[in-house]
Amino acid sequence: MSDLSPIINADELLKIKDSKDLIIIDASNRDDYEKEHLSNAQFVDLNTQLSDIKDDASKGGRHPLPKIEKFVQLVSELGIQPESHVVVYDRSSAANAAARFWWMLKAFGHKKVQVLNGGFKMAKEIGYPTDDKAVQLEKSKVQEVSDWKLNTVEIEEVDQLRKQEDSKVIDVRSPERYRGESEPIDLIAGHIPGAINIPYETNLDENGLFLEPEALKRKYLNALEKTKSKDAVFHCGSGVTACHSILAMAYAGLEIPKLYVGSWSEWSRNNMEMKP
Repeated sequence: MSDLSPIINADELLKIKDSKDLIIIDASNRDDYEKEHLSNAQFVDLNTQLSDIKDDASKGGRHPLPKIEKFVQLVSELGIQPESHVVVYDRSSAANAAARFWWMLKAFGHKKVQVLNGGFKMAKEIGYPTDDKAVQLEKSKVQEVSDWKLNTVEIEEVDQLRKQEDSKVIDVRSPERYRGESEPIDLIAGHIPGAINIPYETNLDENGLFLEPEALKRKYLNALEKTKSKDAVFHCGSGVTACHSILAMAYAGLEIPKLYVGSWSEWSRNNMEMKP
C-alpha cells in the first residue's frame, strides 16, 4: 500500500467503510461536524490542532505549523497507528483543511493517508452513512517522530529562491488577490515578486472533483518549465490552501514541492518587496 493514491473516490470509500484499519477525519469546521458528518468520522480543528497561531502573524503567518511534538500527540489521540488507513475530508473539496492534514500526516511519515475526492458532499450524494455523533477512538501508542519529513521553506529562503532561474514560486490564491485587486483577509494586497499564479481551484473540475492525474501533470509540468517539481515553492495566504496544490501534484505523480507555510500573510507583514 506504499503506492496508495493520495486521492480516494467516494464509491471506493463506501466499499471499505467497515475496514478495521480505517480512520476517517473531518477537517471542516466544528459547527458543520456537529450537525452532520460521515459515520465514525473524528473532528480535527485547523486553528487549534493543525496550527500554532500566534498574536503576531509576521512571525510564521496566520496558520503556522504546530511543533511536531504537538502533532505527535494529536496522532495518538486520534488513534492513528502505523497500519491505519486514514481518509480525510472537508466541505470545500479539500481546500478548507483536508489537504493540510494530509500534508501534515505525510510529513509526519504516515504512509496510508488519502483525501476524499469531492469531500462530504460527494460521499453523501452516493449514500455514505452520516450522523451527528461525536467519535473518540482509543488512543494509540505515541510514535517517535522528531521532525517534519517534507520540505518547508522560511521567508529568507523564499526571497532567494524567487530570484533563481531553476526555482519557481507559485501562488495558489485567486487571480484577484494575486493581482492585488482584492484582499479580504490580509492587511496588504499584492503578491511576492517573481511568483506565478496557479489558483488552487484550477485543480478541480466543475463538480469540485480533482482533475485526472494526467491533466494535472500536464498543467504543472507546463507551468514549471525547466524547474523540477521538488524545487518549486508553493504558498497561499497562510499555508493551508497551498497544500491543496501540493496534493494535486502528488496525485499527478510528481515529486512533492516545498511549502512556504508563512505565505502571503507573513511576507506582506515583513516589509518585503511586493508587487501590486
